Amino acid sequence: MSKVVIIMGSKADLDWANQISKLLDHFEISNVSRIASAHKVPLKCYELIKAYEKENVVFITIAGMSNALSGFTDAQTHCPVIACPPYSDKFGGGDLFSSVRMPSGVAPLTVLSPENAALAAAKILGLNNPQIQSKITEYQNKKRVELEEADQALQS
Repeated sequence: MSKVVIIMGSKADLDWANQISKLLDHFEISNVSRIASAHKVPLKCYELIKAYEKENVVFITIAGMSNALSGFTDAQTHCPVIACPPYSDKFGGGDLFSSVRMPSGVAPLTVLSPENAALAAAKILGLNNPQIQSKITEYQNKKRVELEEADQALQS
């Protein structure tokens, strides 16, 4: 089964998760969103990871400011982890460093756009799923057509 588990550090990340979920739904990929802070409830977070990894899922983690969630999740599972931290003007982008600097042996992928995080998860799951591969190809073709139409409109 192809599934993505979105783990948010707090309810404040719900809008970001919904953006990811929307594209996953378009690709007809089962997904679930949960809240579990690696800082505040590490045991709950660990239990969620261990429960879902039995399904060979892709995890997408959403945490800003001090993103322990992505590294913690990655270090606990054999499943792929995609960090998708929300950008904050408040910190001038400095909060992203906690997502891109990880210790050795901890390798969550960092994708800043919710849409692209969903696409990356779909591509991972699509490696063994022709239906997902087909939906990705359709999506990419649609993006190409939109670009060509935009170029044509400039020429008119």
